[in-house]
Amino acid sequence: MVLDKLGESLQGALKKIVGAGRIDERLVDEVVKDIQRALLQADVNVKLVMQLSQRIKERSLKEQPKMNPREHVINIVYQELISLIGKGTDVGLSPQTIMMVGLQGGGKTTTTAKLARYFQRKGLKSAVICADTFRAGAYDQLKTLCEQAGVAFYGEKESRDPVGITQRGLKAVEKYDVKIIDTAGRHSLEADLIKEMEAIHKASLPQHNLLVLDAAMGQLAREQARVFNQSIGITGVIITKLDGTAKGGGALSAVSEASTSIAFIGTGETLDYLEKFEADRFISRLLGMGDIKTLIERAEESLAEEELDMEAMLRGRFTLKDMYKQLEAMNKLGPLKQVMQMLPLGRLGMNISEDAYNVTKEKLSRYQVIMDSMTEAELQEPKIISSARVTRISRGSGTRPEDVRELLKYHRMMQKAIKGMRGGRFNIQKMMKKFGM
Repeated sequence: MVLDKLGESLQGALKKIVGAGRIDERLVDEVVKDIQRALLQADVNVKLVMQLSQRIKERSLKEQPKMNPREHVINIVYQELISLIGKGTDVGLSPQTIMMVGLQGGGKTTTTAKLARYFQRKGLKSAVICADTFRAGAYDQLKTLCEQAGVAFYGEKESRDPVGITQRGLKAVEKYDVKIIDTAGRHSLEADLIKEMEAIHKASLPQHNLLVLDAAMGQLAREQARVFNQSIGITGVIITKLDGTAKGGGALSAVSEASTSIAFIGTGETLDYLEKFEADRFISRLLGMGDIKTLIERAEESLAEEELDMEAMLRGRFTLKDMYKQLEAMNKLGPLKQVMQMLPLGRLGMNISEDAYNVTKEKLSRYQVIMDSMTEAELQEPKIISSARVTRISRGSGTRPEDVRELLKYHRMMQKAIKGMRGGRFNIQKMMKKFGM
């Protein structure tokens, strides 16, 4: 997940509240100091940290709780962290033109393809225009990424006229819902490139101007966001590489300070790892409260309805073949660690180590290999698998007989759990309410 260390530190601070017998000033002071330390280590501005700490302390001790004292303090921490990073920019799912700007080396070209892929996953036809004539290789890189994403691409490899390319490109992709213009990476002090950016903006009249910033910039993101904002009016920021830096907290808070807001965050290298930024969901995940909404949305995008026959499963018919499809479906949702961190494990007092994630991932992969060695009859009716069949399956899959038995036991547990859901359709709203969403 993004900002792992910050999340772990903040969750550690909140656990002191959860496990406390009573909430008093001494405990609040201790928790506030832990939060200060966590935010400073994540490169958040010292002044902002001190202001946030003071507000948490004052509100925790002076406000009249509308819930039990523990939840009252946790809720204040949650609200103040949301206030720190600001509300996200809402880039709607509607026909629009988007102009991408940013610094050299900030991941702008890759992010452009990710954004096109994001709209495609949401059901819109997207196209990308390569107006970066400054960087050698920009055309080839973006064209390749667009082919991987399955989105339309327009560019003129030999041309050095970015404004002309933009105008001709917009006409060429006129039938598409979302047109995304990738411009040359530039520094805020490069006057010629700034003028070029302004000329492209005037020629395209985009609905959104999105600034791409590397999370590793930390607090330096504020000045870059301010200068770009003065030039063309930034409507939102995309922070990239948020999964691999300790300075991400600084970049998140700095953008909010620069009178703009975050539209998307990059959480991984592949084209599907671009998330719409919503402060409440982000902070909820950071504090270990989960992010069920995002998990549901990702599932809806990734999984076809015909993959799992839920009606048959709820009637008690859950075969090994159904379980195999479930494991394949989980793989489509993304890395297991990201999926698990969208569940409210921290709220439940559960901590899962990196080793545990890896072991679980290995087990799920092994289960699929074992099922590949089963016959159709065995997959449909696991009860027929005798000791002799277990031996044959283990030899065919290159695993141990106890691995096969472990899989069968796991299947029985899953079957029992699904049978327990009978008596009414599964209500996701009730589940979210149960987890405090």
